[in-house]
Amino acid sequence: MSDETPAVPVISVEGVTKLYRRTMPGDRLRTLKSALVGRNLTNGLRPDEAIAALEGVDFTVGRGEAFGIIGGNGSGKSTMLKLVAGMLKPTTGRIVVAGRVAALIELGAGFHPEISGRENVFINGAVLGLTRKEIESRYADIVEFSGLGDFMEEPVKNYSSGMYVRLGFAVAVHTNPDVLLVDEVLAVGDEAFAHRCLRRIEEFLASGRTLLLVSHSLDLVEGVCDRVMWLENGHQRLVGEPRRVIDAYRQEVAEKEGEEHKAALQQRQEDPASEDPELRWGSQEAEITSIRLLVGGEERYHVESGEPVVFEIRARAAQALDDFVFGVAVATPRGTEVWGTNTDLEGYVAGVFDGEATVRLACPALRLGPGDYVVDVAVHSKEGAPYDYQKRALAFTVTARAGGIGTYLPEHGWEFTGGLKWAGRKTLDP
Repeated sequence: MSDETPAVPVISVEGVTKLYRRTMPGDRLRTLKSALVGRNLTNGLRPDEAIAALEGVDFTVGRGEAFGIIGGNGSGKSTMLKLVAGMLKPTTGRIVVAGRVAALIELGAGFHPEISGRENVFINGAVLGLTRKEIESRYADIVEFSGLGDFMEEPVKNYSSGMYVRLGFAVAVHTNPDVLLVDEVLAVGDEAFAHRCLRRIEEFLASGRTLLLVSHSLDLVEGVCDRVMWLENGHQRLVGEPRRVIDAYRQEVAEKEGEEHKAALQQRQEDPASEDPELRWGSQEAEITSIRLLVGGEERYHVESGEPVVFEIRARAAQALDDFVFGVAVATPRGTEVWGTNTDLEGYVAGVFDGEATVRLACPALRLGPGDYVVDVAVHSKEGAPYDYQKRALAFTVTARAGGIGTYLPEHGWEFTGGLKWAGRKTLDP
């Protein structure tokens, strides 16, 4: 779908604000009577009395559309889903949802812990408007999808977090809702079940129904959603095509991490004792004093795939060394090695290192795939004895206009011959 407003909205959110009363001294001493009398707790609050979870949010979601919501912790994502689900009411604004809604929002929400999984299936189905006969006709499919056949007679309080998710998702998708609301809870399930859920979501969307998805997994959001909204501190930052919104979000996160990196580096220089021994070690015969990522001569931690970059290392040796090697290694945050090199591998023979020095590793085109990366840097002897090894010394984010998966994005082009004709080609966002 395009960035434009859907012609037939299934979800319509108009100027929604959600305020919570700030806990003030003495609030815990309020009586039940005072709470009931003042049950409309968020109207007429002064700014110092309220916390805004959401402010002035507007969006619509069309039939058959998958709409994603991204943002940092505390940005208002889950609050937005609860408002659409009807679990919360907006302080101001209006929300209209057409059709039956099934929500998979909080782990175990809607389940009674003391009764069995089977009984919970029937209660949840009834809450969603199904008759007992309808639930009975779907019960076997729910059990098969969840894979919990041996546990359906057990009280759900004995379930693991993954089992909660299995049962909750199975019930939600088998009640044939018009709108499915899914929060981060899918991340709790195992890999095989996650794939099963994604296949079911694709079938759900293909049948013309609507998905509202909240997740910190940006790759999942980009792969599933037609449009994405970025929330920040309760405010709507951007709504549009997934790659454009996600790239903008990643760029801001990378810039903030760059600032944090500089602040942490300054703290290490001022207070060496604050260094985490798991992230830095060595004899300190030579010391790396800073590491920066330069793009176009400027320090930057958000890179477009294929841009020229420079890894700049500043170091010093208190006493002259005649055995030294400088190295740089790039990896994913989960530790998958992507690329690395050092001066010895490149054929440089050590001469003298004494005092201050700057080492720059230039990459004319850093063709990494979209994603987040971390960098290790080191100065060590030729035999590998570390003088100063810094793990995760900096982090950066890569985005790309061209599609692709993996960590390597080579320069490439398509060629076609024979009886093959394309209707056209989409313009990729800049």
